[in-house]
Amino acid sequence: MRAIVIAGAALVGVSLVVFVASLIPSPEPAPGPAATGRSVRAISRRTRLMLVGGLGGGLLAWVITGWVLAIVIVPVAALGLPALVSAPDVKAQIARLEAMEEWTRSLAGVLTVGLGLEAALMASVRSAPKPIEAEVTRLTSRLRSRWRTEDALRAFADDLDDATGDLIAANLILAARKHGTGLASVLEGLAESVADDVRCRRQVEADRAKPRATARWVTLISVAVLSVLSLASNYTANYATPLGQAVLTVLLAAYVGVLVWMKRMAAGKPWPRILPLSNLGARS
Repeated sequence: MRAIVIAGAALVGVSLVVFVASLIPSPEPAPGPAATGRSVRAISRRTRLMLVGGLGGGLLAWVITGWVLAIVIVPVAALGLPALVSAPDVKAQIARLEAMEEWTRSLAGVLTVGLGLEAALMASVRSAPKPIEAEVTRLTSRLRSRWRTEDALRAFADDLDDATGDLIAANLILAARKHGTGLASVLEGLAESVADDVRCRRQVEADRAKPRATARWVTLISVAVLSVLSLASNYTANYATPLGQAVLTVLLAAYVGVLVWMKRMAAGKPWPRILPLSNLGARS
């Protein structure tokens, strides 16, 4: 029976680690290969340290309390709880939206001085904000390589891979087709709309931070209480039995399930793109 409990606890622990790892967003690639290698090594080293520390803490807790399940609980908590109670990384998304708004407003200003659309796009690379500088650079490179303006803008939308980027590119595509006037005022209005979207997203994230903080404090208090009670044999003696370990596994799995549910509920879904994927970027 004891071996069955240990095997079941290990299976639950591995499943929780894999599931929690799937919730952690992949980091954005760094600009250069050397920086990418450093980032991967840093993440791997931190993960290894947390895992080794968790295993050591689990073995120590097993020796002190007699809970075989502690060998699994502590490493899973060390790896999983920070991911479950931490805030999602939305700063990069909001920064990209702000960059699109700034670039659109700058492009509108360039158009007001009498430049054509293609010339204005190529001139905009000098003032492109950092979060979308690579995408704007590729756009201008394609235009200099004699791409059709519409094809270059569709590839630009694919590079941005965002509903707001599609909206900006769609307006520019219409302007490239019709060669009409008034594009600067359209882009100014679009920039205002993107700025409103950024303000709304900041407000939403501020509202979402409150229940996340509550869940974080409840989790920390629960971990502290469980740690203290595990040292008091009078209160937790039943959990040292095989049946008690099985019950504790179910209770902890249910609590982790609630945290996962809350994290999924608070995770925002990106708006669907309005321009179909063109796959033109493979040509560049």
